This record gives sequence, C-alpha cells and structure tokens, in this order.
Amino acid sequence: MRSLPLDDPGTPPLSGPTALLWWLARRQWGILLTAVGLGVLQFAAQAFTPFVVGRAIDDGLASGFGPDLWRACGTLLALGAVIITASAVGHRYDVNNWLRAAFTSSQLVGRTVARSGHTITKELPTGEVVSAVANDALRIGEVFALAGHFLGSLVAYGIVAALMLRVSVPLGLVVILGLPTVAAILGLLVKPLSRRQAAQREASGRLTTLGSDTVSGLRILRGIGGEEVFTGRYRAQSQETRRRGVEVARTQSVLDALQVLLPGAFLVTLIWLGAHMALAGTITPGQLVSTYGFAAFLSWPVQNATQMLQAATRAHIGATKVVKVLQVVPATGATPGTAAAPEPHVQLVDEVSGLHLEPGRVVALVSADPDESARIATRLGRFDDAAEQETPVRLGGVLLSELDKEHVRERIVVAEATPHLFSGLLEEELDVRGSATQDDLLRVIATADAQDVLDSVPDGLAGELPEKGRSLSGGQRQRVALARALLIDPEILVLVEPTSAVDAHTEARIAARLADVRRGRTTLVVTASPLVLDHVDEVAFVQDGLVRARASHDDLLLHGDDDPEIARAYRAVVGRQMDDESQDFRSVDDLAENERLYEELMAEQKSGGQS
Repeated sequence: MRSLPLDDPGTPPLSGPTALLWWLARRQWGILLTAVGLGVLQFAAQAFTPFVVGRAIDDGLASGFGPDLWRACGTLLALGAVIITASAVGHRYDVNNWLRAAFTSSQLVGRTVARSGHTITKELPTGEVVSAVANDALRIGEVFALAGHFLGSLVAYGIVAALMLRVSVPLGLVVILGLPTVAAILGLLVKPLSRRQAAQREASGRLTTLGSDTVSGLRILRGIGGEEVFTGRYRAQSQETRRRGVEVARTQSVLDALQVLLPGAFLVTLIWLGAHMALAGTITPGQLVSTYGFAAFLSWPVQNATQMLQAATRAHIGATKVVKVLQVVPATGATPGTAAAPEPHVQLVDEVSGLHLEPGRVVALVSADPDESARIATRLGRFDDAAEQETPVRLGGVLLSELDKEHVRERIVVAEATPHLFSGLLEEELDVRGSATQDDLLRVIATADAQDVLDSVPDGLAGELPEKGRSLSGGQRQRVALARALLIDPEILVLVEPTSAVDAHTEARIAARLADVRRGRTTLVVTASPLVLDHVDEVAFVQDGLVRARASHDDLLLHGDDDPEIARAYRAVVGRQMDDESQDFRSVDDLAENERLYEELMAEQKSGGQS
C-alpha cells in the first residue's frame, strides 16, 4: 500500500468531471492496471470452473474414478487457488485505488481552499466545500475500487458466452442476448436514480452550509433572539434532505429488487431450456450442470455491471462538484510570478500610503483609524491581487504581484489581529514549518509571555488544542499566534495589534522582549499602545491613508516631527490620559511626567517578570 496522502497531488484538468476522472486514472495507472489484471484473472478462473465441473461429471460417468476425473479435480483445485489468491491480493489493490483517488481529490480541494484566500467563500457556500471532501471524494474513489471487478466481469461474460456456444448454440445465444437485455433494463433505472442522487446531493450541501452558518453564529443568534428562527430553517432543510434521500432509496430499492428478479428469471429460463435439452439428449448431464453453473455465476457480473454504472454516475456527480471547487481562482498567485526575486534585506514600500520599511528596523504604524493602518499592513502581505492592484507594494523595487507567491510568503509574514488556531498538538500549532527545536519553542513562548498557556494545556507542548483553540482565553490565543509568527522568523514580519487582548502588565513585558528579539530585522507593528511604541526604532504616523510623519515616539509626542498639528494629532491617538481627541498636553512637564510613569510601569513589570 502506498503511503497517503501524496506529497504532490498534481495539477488536474478543469475542463469537466470526465477529464478529472481520466486524469486520476492516469495518475494511478500502475495500481489500477494491477487491480484490473487480478480482477480478470479471478473472474476468468471462476468462469472456467462450471465448465471443468461439467467435464468432470461426464468423465466420471463414462470412465469412473479414472485419470480424467483426477485431472479434472486437480484443475479445479488449481482454479480455486487462483481465485483465492487473486481475490485476496486484488482486494488490497481495490482498496488502494479507492483511497488513492479519494485522497488525491481531497488533497486537491484542500490545496485549492488553502490557496484561494477569501474568494472560495465568495463563490461557493461552505457546505459545498465540506461535502466535496466528506462525500464527493469518496464517491470518486468508489468507481476506481470497482474497476477491477467490472472489467473482470466483462471478460468472464465473454468466456462464458464462448463456452456456452461450445456446449449448445441455442443456450449460447440465450446467454449472449439475454444477459445484455437484463443489464439494459436495469440501466433504465440508473438515469432517474442519478437525477435524484444529484438533487439529494444539492440538498445535503445546503443543509451542511446552513448548519455551519448557524453554529458559527450561535452566540449572536442567541443575543438577538434569532436562534429559534434559524433552528426552524435548519429543521425544514433537514426534512427536505430526508425527503430527497427517501426518493433515492425508493428508486434504489426497485433497482436492487430487479437485480435479483431479472437475473433470477434469466437463470430459470436458461435451466429450463437446458433441462429439456438434456432430456432430449441434445446435451449431456455434465453440460447441464455446467449450464446451471454458468447461469448462477453470470448473476454476479450483472450485479457488478449495475454497481459500476451506479458508482460511475455518483462519481460523475461528485467530480462535477470537485471541479467546481477546483475552478475557484485564488485571490493571489493565480498567475505565476515572472519577476526575478530581489536580493535579501531590501526595502518594502507601500506606494499609496508612502510607508517605507527600511531593512533591519522595528517600525510602528499608528493611525487614528485602526482599520486604516490594518489595511496598509495587510497589503504588505499580498492577500488579494485584484483588490490590491490599485495599491501596489514593492519589495526591492519589484511589485509583489509579479513575484512568485511562495517566495513572498517565505520573506514576508503578516500576523493579523484575529488569531486563527487549529486543533492539534500545541507544538505543531506553533511550529508550522516543522523545523524548530524545543528550545526554539520555549524561547518564542517566553518572548510572547505565553508560559501560562503551557500551564493551562495538559501535557504542555505535547498537549492537544481543541478546534480554534477554544480552551484558551482571547489573550492566550493572541499570544500563541504571536509566538507562532516569531518562530517563523521571516525577513519581514508584520504584526497587526499583537497585544490588543492582553492587560497592560503583560503588554509591557511583551513589548520589551519583542523589540529585543526583532532588533536588526525588518518589523512593522500596527498599534497605538504607548507601551509598545516606546520600544520601537521609529513610528510612522498615518492620517487619511498617508504617512504624515516618521520619528521616534518621544519626538512625535513632543514635537510632531517639527509640526505642532502632527504632535497634537499623535497625542490624541496615543495619549492614555486624554478624554477625547481634541484634548492636548498642556506642557512639556506634563508630557515628561507621563513618560516617566510609563517608564516606571515598564521597569516594574520587567523586575516582576524576572522574579
């Protein structure tokens, strides 16, 4: 069995579901052909078994326990060994084909979701994406699992038809004409079944989407009294999905019944004709037994053919949904980068705002409108090529949109204000690239002042975090996200409000440690907290989307980079003693006193952190 998931699932064609299925078949042609070969071998051996049994009976009746009978018994023993071996080994390959195709489809969906950014939620409901992995990928895998048995059944049908013609031309014609007729009648039910399965799949996708939306907004719904309304909507959609499922089951039950009835009627007809021919002396008793064996065996290929038809229909529906997900154009990187990568440690420039990040400096970005500064910072990470086309950002003079996206991700990391945590081990949550040592992990945890997270999670770094880190407080989640960003240690690190959810004491400790750790490496911190601003190399003050002043925190407070208006505006944003934005410090002595208080607070917290 090949190790799954694959290192690289490949690049599939997106022209349609059939192209995707053929591409998957070519990707696993080796194990697929092996499964088909074993299926042919198994069913061919089974097809020959009734013929050998009939010959053994005739030889036994004619010659008693002679060499011919023993040779026939030896042949049956060999055929049995072939059937057992081919069946056992073939089953492993059938499962391997199923898992390989299903995992590849799931990986393709997962990769598309990871790379598409926010565009995936714009174009498709959440339920469609979830169902593509939870249901559709498995349906795609199913058709490859049945391929060996289906093609083996076709070969066996040809062998039986040829052997029956040797026994009796009329009986052979019954097999040749009767079995396809049975399969055709069963096939008539597949189209309505396919239509109802597609409708049930749509209803299931809508139900998943509605459930996801309701759960994610449950607290808000309770707050506004809308829980009952959305519960009613979910109940109604659930009943619709159930109704569609009943329609599928009703058609499926008719098909299942006919799968027993029609081959059974075919078997009765064939045996009736064979019995009359045996009584008339046209065929021998052994040939009558072979006829019965052939008829009984042929019911299995009919069932395999029907199952394959159903599986192919479900796989086509599932592949259609998967292709729909894969066709989502990523927000970034849809067009491969064409520009050569700039040298390390170069300037990062946001042309619209005028923000310049010089190599090796720790800079803070301050604005009266937090959303404004956050938008500027987010642009530096290149998250939406279309939306950011009018706000170009250059790294070393090269547009980010012209660089390979993977290269941009390696050099520039943006940690947004809202931390996103996933379920799993805490150490894996922190070490997203899988290359850090335990000392590295403990170092960034100390920098982010997240020691309490280790204490709160059972087993520490080896402990499990639930989905979205729900067991942690908001401040703990924020500090885990900060530690994760610091551990990546990129050339350029952008932190958006990294301490907004922690208290002043913790913020003072983090600010001092953060500045020390990132000193000499390009860092941008979006914040208006004086506790953080006092530690950075430089502050860029933004008004109306433009950088109006650049200076140290003290200089902006005192002189506003030689502009009193800038000084007043800056103090209005960062002054914690202000009642409103229009209030100003009345003297330099007042300012000095506030600065002294800040320094005392940080000194107190530093000494407290060391004790």
